[in-house]
This record gives sequence, C-alpha cells and structure tokens, in this order.
Amino acid sequence: MKPLSCSMAVLLLTASLAGTVLAKGPWAASPGNTWGYQLMTPQERTEHQARMRSFKSYEECKAYQEENHKQMEARAREKGTTLPAMRAGGFGCDNMKARGYLK
Repeated sequence: MKPLSCSMAVLLLTASLAGTVLAKGPWAASPGNTWGYQLMTPQERTEHQARMRSFKSYEECKAYQEENHKQMEARAREKGTTLPAMRAGGFGCDNMKARGYLK
C-alpha cells in the first residue's frame, strides 16, 4: 500500500474537521446570515454561533438576537459605520424555527 501524499493527508484532515464542525449544529455564522458579522472578532463569531446553536426555544433565541443586534448597532456607531438593513424573514432565529430547530 502506498503512503498518503501530503496533499491527500491534508485533504482528509480538513474533511474530518469540517464534519466535526458541521455535526455540532445546524447553524453556522457567516456574513450572509449574521447581522454585524463584520464587526465581530473571530472569537466572538465562534461564541455567537455556539450560543445560537444552544437555544431550544424561539423566545430565548429572539431575546438573545435582539440584544446582539443592539450591541452591533452600538459598535457600528462607535466605528462610524452603518450596518446594512436586515433582510426580512429567514434570518437567525426565524430561519431556525422554520427549519424545526427551535420550538
């Protein structure tokens, strides 16, 4: 049996890590689904993603989401920038509820 090439080993490792990350939950923070993403540090994004995945109820999720949005608005004002308008529906908690992840 031939030894794995370095690129093949990296590919396998990357695939196994991606599977682990994806297995932790249905939702992943990204610029397309996280309002204020560009104002968060990588650690804050990871924490936000974990927090969003932890909710069991829609009400709990929405309360956190509204507080997070207020924080991002304040951060944008401090930096002298404007966040894009939030898109209607299919965002964060609403999307997770529609997909059956929240009750």
